[in-house]
Amino acid sequence: MDDDDDDDIPQLSSHTLAALQEFYFEQQQREGMKTSQGFNQYSIGSIEEDWQLSQFWYSDETASCLANEAVVAAGKGGRIACVSAPSVYQKLKEQDGKDFSACILEYDKRFSVYGEEFIFYDYNHPLNLPENLLPHSFDIVIADPPYLSEECLQKTAETIKYLTKGKILLCTGAIMEEQAAKHLGVKICKFIPKHSRNLANEFRCYVNYASGLD
Repeated sequence: MDDDDDDDIPQLSSHTLAALQEFYFEQQQREGMKTSQGFNQYSIGSIEEDWQLSQFWYSDETASCLANEAVVAAGKGGRIACVSAPSVYQKLKEQDGKDFSACILEYDKRFSVYGEEFIFYDYNHPLNLPENLLPHSFDIVIADPPYLSEECLQKTAETIKYLTKGKILLCTGAIMEEQAAKHLGVKICKFIPKHSRNLANEFRCYVNYASGLD
């Protein structure tokens, strides 16, 4: 085989390789800073979006609005579950409220930095939950299924119905209105949730109780 054939194989230049290494190093440094003291680990964006996991964080205003709604809906001493909705959980924890407790069910294990309140969750196995997560033990469940598909919504709905005492706050695409009503009995709200980056799909909130989002 002629050595010239090797020229056809695309190779990264040493300059590109150095730039890549620098990028990954900076990324590691950022992640390291985030877990060090003095950094607010609950601020939105403290863990960056991973688009491969279909992650899109809410805007600060939307996360605050949804967190406040959850606190009111849960009531004094209420328990709030955030299913695939980490930015709402982060905003709840930022409030440092004494009158409610919250936990986060999430596939992304980077959120395990939140300790015992983090519960690994894969919507493909909707009832594969820890034994200490008792049925109907949360005053409200806030959920944002990662994908706009009926299969994802249906499986997430199993988890929601298992966890909630009754109240549900669902955030998903406007195109899912019919399926949301079918699987969870929720209705669309006037409130329009916004994300920190603009999404192509129109997003809406859905509830099954008289909420402050109307």
